[in-house]
Amino acid sequence: MRICFYCDSIFSFGGVQRVLAVIAKALASNHEITILTHDSPALEDLTMYELNESVIEFQYINYPPLPRKEYLPCKTYSYLYKKLLPHTALTSRWYGRSSFPSSQRKQLITQLNEGKYDVVVGVHAFLSLRLATIREQLNARLTVGWMHNSFQAFFENRPAYLGGLKSHFTHQMKRLDKVIVLTHTDQRLYGEQLNLSPTVVYNPLTLNAHERCRPEAKKFLAVGRFSSRHKGFDILIEGFALFARENADWTLDIVGEGPEEGMIRRLIGKHGLQQRVQIHPFTKQIQTYYAASSVYVLSSRWEGFGLVLLEAMAHGLPIISSDIPTSTELLGKTNFCSFFANEDSLSLSQQMLAISRQPASVLAAWGDEAMRETEHYSIDNILCEWEKLLLPKIPKQ
Repeated sequence: MRICFYCDSIFSFGGVQRVLAVIAKALASNHEITILTHDSPALEDLTMYELNESVIEFQYINYPPLPRKEYLPCKTYSYLYKKLLPHTALTSRWYGRSSFPSSQRKQLITQLNEGKYDVVVGVHAFLSLRLATIREQLNARLTVGWMHNSFQAFFENRPAYLGGLKSHFTHQMKRLDKVIVLTHTDQRLYGEQLNLSPTVVYNPLTLNAHERCRPEAKKFLAVGRFSSRHKGFDILIEGFALFARENADWTLDIVGEGPEEGMIRRLIGKHGLQQRVQIHPFTKQIQTYYAASSVYVLSSRWEGFGLVLLEAMAHGLPIISSDIPTSTELLGKTNFCSFFANEDSLSLSQQMLAISRQPASVLAAWGDEAMRETEHYSIDNILCEWEKLLLPKIPKQ
């Protein structure tokens, strides 16, 4: 079977890229896999996520600037749809065309049809919407929209990734053959609010832990991009500042980069935590940070899945997490994860104090449970779910 994943980027750091690489490599054992990306060919680095370990074809697509005669009508209709027009199936279909103009649609249709793919997967919401817009012109047997964020992030946050486009998303996703979401919570919300019936496929554990964590190190760890509000690093710093008033031993490492880094550093300075909180850039050697830490902290205001939780668990790290739906669904019945009230730095500091008072032997026992729990998310188990989703159904005789 020929499968194409259509994505924004594969040759850059990010959870979506990492999961895509792992799934693509696993499927490449039995299928012909192509990744069609908006990356520049100059960025190609097959050592990124060990992509050189499998036979995967990489293709590139970049759209030239739109001529004014095409840009202005499309921009005008997009404005009218968002501000004035009723959001019906017909107006949503027109909006899909105005937000993905004709010359760009033709370019993508040509490239996908020339590949003679059996399955085309749009990676994340915006590219899935593009696939939906051109579905009728594609020769593929199956088109799939693979969502990588939560219902909350798409439609309920302020700002929301798909703010004002809930009806458009609903109408367009019905044009695809299948939609994948990452949690049963999202599956329920898609059904209740969008009248859609997506399939749940959890993300897999994307690394093999080479070394176990150090419960005796007295070190918290957080990993993620410093992007607007998402990962809640401001909550983390405020919570750690409250914690540090009563604890003089534990430190905090944050591995990440992004536009909010300046704000995070100012918060660290404001609380005089420069000697106890360290920021480190993203690295291919992220396992060294998991292995050097004692407890993982997820301070996110929302998550599509929380891939870092699986990575932390694989290294035997107990977890403190905000009580967002993703975390409670995955870890709510475990002993090694404690929850704090989302966006509540005082609640976070209390959980930090509680876990810091546990002896290293208890943290190690919780770590044993965490490592066992990751077996549910092995690539073999998740690959079976993908195979069932993508393979054609055989009619009953």
